[in-house]
Amino acid sequence: MAPLADESAHLVVTSPPYPMVEMWDGLFAAWDPEIKAALEKGRGPAAFRLMHRRLNPVWEEVHRILKPGGLACINIGDAARTVNGDFTLYPNHTFILHHLVEAGFSILPLILWRKQTNAPNKFMGSGMLPAGAYVTLEHELILIARKGGKREFLHQAEKRLRRESAFFWEERNIWFSDVWLDLKGARQGLALGRSRLRSGAFPFELAFRLISMLSIKGDLVVDPFLGTGTTTCAAMTAGRSSIGFEKDSGLGTEIRAKVGQAADLSNDHQRGRLTRHLEFVLDRFKTKGPFKHRNVHYGFPVVTSQEKELLLNRLESVQELEGDSFTVTYSDKPQEEFRGDWEGFFAAA
Repeated sequence: MAPLADESAHLVVTSPPYPMVEMWDGLFAAWDPEIKAALEKGRGPAAFRLMHRRLNPVWEEVHRILKPGGLACINIGDAARTVNGDFTLYPNHTFILHHLVEAGFSILPLILWRKQTNAPNKFMGSGMLPAGAYVTLEHELILIARKGGKREFLHQAEKRLRRESAFFWEERNIWFSDVWLDLKGARQGLALGRSRLRSGAFPFELAFRLISMLSIKGDLVVDPFLGTGTTTCAAMTAGRSSIGFEKDSGLGTEIRAKVGQAADLSNDHQRGRLTRHLEFVLDRFKTKGPFKHRNVHYGFPVVTSQEKELLLNRLESVQELEGDSFTVTYSDKPQEEFRGDWEGFFAAA
């Protein structure tokens, strides 16, 4: 991330290769011959430590590029694996947390992402006979760390963008839980002929939530392990700038394909948020009566005064420039189909 200046980014959202998860063995082995030798000799703990030794400099760079008050979100899973006949858990999240502290971060409460799976068996090992069975790993963790103290918004322009970047009350109640139960993880294929045929990309909604929760419009979001570009598309949807770094140049095709669909994805996603809010408002109106507050852009009711200036910008176009970069244009007006006399509508309903 050398091209980025010190203290130039507001937020990092990323998911690194997972040490001791087999799909990443080849990548780590190519990075470091010592890792390859340790894996070949069945020295699991040694390979595990060496893999994290390759990741640690990234977390130091993340600390360098973040502004004071900037946040880092790292999606990581632990690994359960048998190496040389020994089955053990490799606790990736604890190693990363330890190095984040060493790099100077303050650690904030983490999120446990309970991945829904279709696996028929919910155990590993000998089934019904004690004590040779092991619980399955059906969750990943989102580590959240901050550089320095809480971010301050001192200028009027920043304060206005912060108010426009608000999220709905009902979204807040789901997003800021420390357990996410509603996001599905899915195996994602890559093009044939690739060095690996699967991507470890997290869901779009995971990146979008974190970006919406922890940054404001116009902020710079960085992903040191860009992969297929999920963080970039989520940042575009949320009206943030973004920069991503990816060592595998062959992923450019997947990234461009995803960015090429970003406008449709973004606008569908924002319409979905607005539709769900109206459904929530109608249901709440029936049970609790009139709302105290109204959004100034759309006219619909909102629960709190902090939602009154919320505005979901429509993404109008994405244009590719030279040097693997894109420029995005947005509308500064609310989506017309969601504007109206909603107070009257809900009263009639």
